Amino acid sequence: MADPKVLIELDERINAIREAMRTLTEQAAAVSGAASEARMADRIADLEQQLATLQNERDALS
Repeated sequence: MADPKVLIELDERINAIREAMRTLTEQAAAVSGAASEARMADRIADLEQQLATLQNERDALS
């Protein structure tokens, strides 16, 4: 079994990324312009990758 502190830290990081994704999604809905939308889409894609990595790490530990 993994160290509970490590699992808690991973859970906190996962939650922080999910919150950042929600915020960016709301911001993306409000912006106009192709450049702004592209930057938001790139940032959301980066967060999705980080989230998947953390979730895989979490799954491997539990």
